[in-house]
Amino acid sequence: MPICKVSRNIVIPEVLPAAQREALQTISTPLISDNIDRLVGVVGLNKYNRQGKMVGTAFTVKTRPGDNLFVYHAMTLFRAGHVLVIDAGGDLNNAIMGEIMLGFFEKHGCAGIVINGAIRDSAAFEVSSVPCFARGISHRGPYKTGPGYLGVPVQIGGQVINHGDVVVGDEDGIVVFAAAEAEALIAKARAKHDIEQAMIAEVAAVDRPSWLYNELEKQGFELGA
Repeated sequence: MPICKVSRNIVIPEVLPAAQREALQTISTPLISDNIDRLVGVVGLNKYNRQGKMVGTAFTVKTRPGDNLFVYHAMTLFRAGHVLVIDAGGDLNNAIMGEIMLGFFEKHGCAGIVINGAIRDSAAFEVSSVPCFARGISHRGPYKTGPGYLGVPVQIGGQVINHGDVVVGDEDGIVVFAAAEAEALIAKARAKHDIEQAMIAEVAAVDRPSWLYNELEKQGFELGA
């Protein structure tokens, strides 16, 4: 049996203020991504719920592939507004959770679930109010032997996610950033939204965007007649 110290005193991250959560519900992940250099975010996961956007604060879990003992440990500690972010090594042989655990998260206000691993009972996730992103699906159930860790940095789809980071997910994927950056990113994303709306209106009204030739010249292209 591997030695793994289990702490009863995990730091519980503060959830986002209601105003920030509501603002991020109205902002798409591409608008956020465009303002964090298009380099930050989770790739390679599938979205398994039909409706609902994921906005919340990361509660991180690192567990052995195919084992959910420490996910149960997290269930006793997380708060409404947290997103369970579970690094199970990307393994798809055994599901990390299914309908039974999902029902608990629904009841207790979980803001979302991100799993670098598999789920099962996928039909239940499809109609759930809890957004879920996972690597895949497996009918095989999980083991419950550990080891694992809570509240540590995890890596999912090329993105390091810290305990307490802000996690936003929709049909286009997942972006992650530090809670201290939320207010500035909301303002930048709203400004980018206004710019894009003006561009959409221009494209609908004219055959050639006004910015195109300026951009070509700036890049050093010579324009003919």
